[in-house]
Amino acid sequence: MSTDARPERASVRLSARTIVNYAIGSLGTGGYSTLPGLVLTYFLTDNLGVAALAAGIIVTTAKVWDVVIDPLIGAASDRQLARTGSRRGFMVIGAVTLPVFFALTFAVPPSWGPVASAICVLLAFLGTATAFSLFQVPYVALPAELTRSYDERTRLLGWRVVVLTAAILLFGAGGPMLRRATGDPVTGYLLMGIVAGVAIGVGMLIAARTADAAAQAVSTQLAPSPDLRTQYLSGFRALRRSLPFRALLGTFLLQALATGTMLAGAQYVATWVLRDEAAVEVLFVALVGPALIATPAWTVIANRIGKERSFLAASILFLVASATITFAVWAPGPWIYASVAVAGIAYAGLQSLPMAMLPDVISHDERTTGPGQAGTFTGIWTAGETIGFALGATAVALMLAATGYVSSVAGASTVQPDAAVAGIVLSFSILPAVLMALSLIPLARYSLRRHDIDELTSRSFEE
Repeated sequence: MSTDARPERASVRLSARTIVNYAIGSLGTGGYSTLPGLVLTYFLTDNLGVAALAAGIIVTTAKVWDVVIDPLIGAASDRQLARTGSRRGFMVIGAVTLPVFFALTFAVPPSWGPVASAICVLLAFLGTATAFSLFQVPYVALPAELTRSYDERTRLLGWRVVVLTAAILLFGAGGPMLRRATGDPVTGYLLMGIVAGVAIGVGMLIAARTADAAAQAVSTQLAPSPDLRTQYLSGFRALRRSLPFRALLGTFLLQALATGTMLAGAQYVATWVLRDEAAVEVLFVALVGPALIATPAWTVIANRIGKERSFLAASILFLVASATITFAVWAPGPWIYASVAVAGIAYAGLQSLPMAMLPDVISHDERTTGPGQAGTFTGIWTAGETIGFALGATAVALMLAATGYVSSVAGASTVQPDAAVAGIVLSFSILPAVLMALSLIPLARYSLRRHDIDELTSRSFEE
């Protein structure tokens, strides 16, 4: 890029159209992150009769596949940007193919038997995961290329998280409602998969348009693209050389694990603790309603005291809120919704703040290594996020297996032992609280502050 292009990108306020188009992409990311995490393990154990441990292995295997391919997709996305001037191609492919694989994931009938059903779900979900990664990895790279402004990134990612939070509510409450709409679990899950898959794909397609705006800002400053293997490995080299990236990724991975355990356990809490399968919708309203209001507030707080301090405050608030749910082991009841609502306020910050900090990390690294590597960073980032959520579902499955949870097929009635119900509560409360506490250790090592980013911007003006 010419020497005056960087200052321009730093000083210009992002247009409302760019922000809206980018934010709508979270309709896709929110849907994909919410519905499988919420209902897939439950679909396997309570609809297809798959044992809890086997269900956990299926979900984990698909997510491990993400961890393998995400850095590769990140490197390929950087190559595509250098070659074509845009990351849009991969995003469109993911948007078009995901609805098909998503619907197939929930199209497996119980009549096929647990083994055949488990294999088919695994293959379909692998396809879904691949399609999502094709979109998500370049999508997360775009903010670092759209603007260099510390506050504009907070603004951009803040609105993205508003849509993400609304999407969590839409899919978290609407998905189970669609599942019950037909009165039959088999056709209900199929309807849910089709409608949700299409909605996710549409959100992705709209967001893909933002890639062209980002490309206009960076395409002329890119160095020649190295070979794929070199660029694939560069993501891991970035992890080694950047302390802020390691600290932020370690924090986010542990927090994804914490929120993943709550997400995977929510349907079990509704069914076996609150004794109402439909209560999962109320749990999501309790979580997401406050988060919708809180997201703009976290943006204001971050502008005043800094993103890293705001992130710490949100983490501690989530820790306390989730820990209080432990009392449901002895006294379950509707009071759980209040604790979930407080966690929802914190959750808004846990989503928006690290995503606004990641572009700062990428820009900081650009000063020494040069531009054009945002995809390598976001490939590693998405892999870390994915493995966190995957292990969250695995942790719940292991807890269910260890406490004697009884799986069943659709329409069959069963009774769970007291130990299994206690395990469900613990996986929804004390386990995420402990993981959140552990995440504070790497967060304490995050060193970038506002003045570091402002200094980078001022140097860009001088150049």
